[in-house]
Order: sequence, then C-alpha cells, then structure tokens
Amino acid sequence: MMNLFLQDAQEGAELLTDVEPVEKTLSIIELITSGGTAGMIIMTILFVLLIVATYIYFERLFAIKAASKIDANFMNQIKDHVSNGKIDSAQVLCAQVNSPVSRLISKGISRIGKPLEDINTAIENAGRLEIYGLEKNVSVLATISGAAPMIGFLGTVIGMILSIFEIANSGGQIDIKLLADGLYTAMTTTVGGLIVGIIAYITYNHLVVKTDKVVYQMEANSLEFLDHLNEPI
Repeated sequence: MMNLFLQDAQEGAELLTDVEPVEKTLSIIELITSGGTAGMIIMTILFVLLIVATYIYFERLFAIKAASKIDANFMNQIKDHVSNGKIDSAQVLCAQVNSPVSRLISKGISRIGKPLEDINTAIENAGRLEIYGLEKNVSVLATISGAAPMIGFLGTVIGMILSIFEIANSGGQIDIKLLADGLYTAMTTTVGGLIVGIIAYITYNHLVVKTDKVVYQMEANSLEFLDHLNEPI
C-alpha cells in the first residue's frame, strides 16, 4: 500500500515537472487595445500628432535643403553684371536661380540708384518674408513636442481614475481585468506621449539649426552685395 502511494506521488511529480511554464507575451497592438476605450482614443490622437510631426519635418527639411542650394559663383556673376551696368542680366540670373538668396539680391538690384540705406531696408524686409516662409509650420512641431506629453499624462490621469473607480465600487471583490485596463491606459498613454514629444522636439531643433544656416547664408550674401554697391567706382 505504501509503495503504491509513493509510486502515485512520484508519477504526479513527474507530470508537474513535465509541464513547462507558459511565457506570456504582449504585442504593441495588444498593449494599445488593452487600455480600453479611453486609452485607444488618447493613443489615436497621439498617433495623428506623430503623423503630422513626421510630415512637417520631412516637408520642411526638403524645402530648407532646396533653399540652401546656390551656385558658389552666383555672387561673382551678380557683381560682374552690376559693375558692367547689366541690371537686366543680373535680374534674369536671380530669376533662374530662384532661391531665398537670389530673391534678396533681386530686391536689392531693383533698388539700385536709390540711397544705400533704402536698398538695405528693402533687402531686410524681403529677408523677413523669406525667413517666415522657411519657418512655415515649424512652430507646429514645437507645439506637438509640448502637447504630446501632456496628452499622454491626461491618459494617465484618466487611467488612474478608472482604476480608483473600480476599487471604490468593487464591494470587496476587485475585478482584476477592469483594474488592469485602467493601469494599461495610465502607462501606455504616458509612454506614447513621451515618444511623440521627444520625436517632435528633436525634429523641431534640427529644423531650427538648418534654418539658421540658410539665414546666415542670406545675411552673408546680402552684406557682400551691399559692400559691392558701396565700393568706389
């Protein structure tokens, strides 16, 4: 009898050792959908903001790169035309290049014959318009970089409220599934908001640096043009 009992116990132990623990995995989609309706709404908003930020970044990046491209010999040709009195040829060259620098120089050329101060003022006004065009929609990235983490934090607050609500109305029997949904909402929206905010912040600063380089290029070429006009004939 004792041997039979020991044999059954041994067989039971072998069956337990044969059962391997099941490792639970959680995909990104499951992580998002596990947050409940509130979490999915917040994550959808963050996803839309991410798409908008990505579009603005690449659209502005390509526009700024195109604006920074200019022939190294451009200013030498402009100075030769102006020195020889070929104002029309200089304007045609500016139109062919069609860049922020060429448009500034074209504005200055159109004012040749007037006081140098008037030419400088016209170039500065045109420069402000060019800078405004280069910075188009870039401020939206700055807004997203600040708003996305706050939206994620809003999801965190909503998730915690849902969890506390379930605890308060559990009547001593907490529904772990509903409680977990609130916690998922709290955690996933925070992570999502931070990710979108970080991406928007990095892309915004990168565009600012690129824009500053174009602005410096505009200032340098404008100064070179004004110095040429100020040279004694």
